[in-house]
Amino acid sequence: MSRFIIFALLISLCSAIVFAQTQGQQGQQPRRQDDRNFTLSVDVELVQLPVSVVDKDGRPVSGLAKEHFQVFEDNTLQDISLFKYEDVPLSLGLVIDNSGSMRNKRERVNSAALSFVRAGNPDDETFIVNFDDAAYLEQDFTGSIGDLIDVLDNVDTRGETALYDAIYLSLDHAKAGKRDKKALLLISDGEDNKSKYGINRVIEALRESKVTVYAIGLMEENDQRGGLFRKSPSKKAKEALEQFAELTGGQAYFPKSIDEVEEICKRIAHDLRNHYTIGYNPSNKKLDGTWREVRVKVNPPKNASKVSSIFSKPGYYAPTSEPVSSNQ
Repeated sequence: MSRFIIFALLISLCSAIVFAQTQGQQGQQPRRQDDRNFTLSVDVELVQLPVSVVDKDGRPVSGLAKEHFQVFEDNTLQDISLFKYEDVPLSLGLVIDNSGSMRNKRERVNSAALSFVRAGNPDDETFIVNFDDAAYLEQDFTGSIGDLIDVLDNVDTRGETALYDAIYLSLDHAKAGKRDKKALLLISDGEDNKSKYGINRVIEALRESKVTVYAIGLMEENDQRGGLFRKSPSKKAKEALEQFAELTGGQAYFPKSIDEVEEICKRIAHDLRNHYTIGYNPSNKKLDGTWREVRVKVNPPKNASKVSSIFSKPGYYAPTSEPVSSNQ
């Protein structure tokens, strides 16, 4: 009898162990499945738009209030939750063509670029990217006019035009700036002919960036190159600069003479110091990474200057939710 009892107890104990292991495995499986499907819950970020409002003469229109603006995302009216009109310091990039064709223009361009910096906020920080056969960071962020003068006085124009590479490098470097507001001043006299990055790559980087681009194109007005069925290099370069500025809410200028560049630089600096900042939490909460088209409308009061143009970034990419794995 005692042997039978011991044998029965052993069978019961083994059954209990197998049952416990089976239950443990079944209990753990849902947790592993949950880990694979778990997504981090985050809100769509506050969308902030630097907005420039100008009259027919290109002068900033001041004195507008929150109620004078409307923001539409994918044609849906949004509730404005942030509104500011103040002169804040910027992180700036001077992106200057150093190719051989700039040899007779570079001294005047350097002077104009310094006028741009001097007309900005005293607390701005500025870096310089030069480009010819390649693009290179000539001066890192600095608040010293002396540093900028030293760099601009020691350039040697040469080679061809890696314009797209210069923009790509500058957009990436601008991320390291300490100021929330960021801008580039791009000055060039010709079409890109040397970059390793293509224009589509640059356009995508501009759409994803939070940098406002202002461009000054010193193009030939009567460029006959290109022929009947091809655009001239000057026309192609002009269209590219216009597109770069439009994608970021900036502006492109094409002076008829090098003598106009300094005044344009001062106007751009004045415009940057008179931006409105508008923010809203999108009504579309989907974290799907899609492109959202944004349009700003202004309804100024009767006593305000007549609004001619509104410049703002035309859209943004929504954030995405990424699966979060767990080692627990």
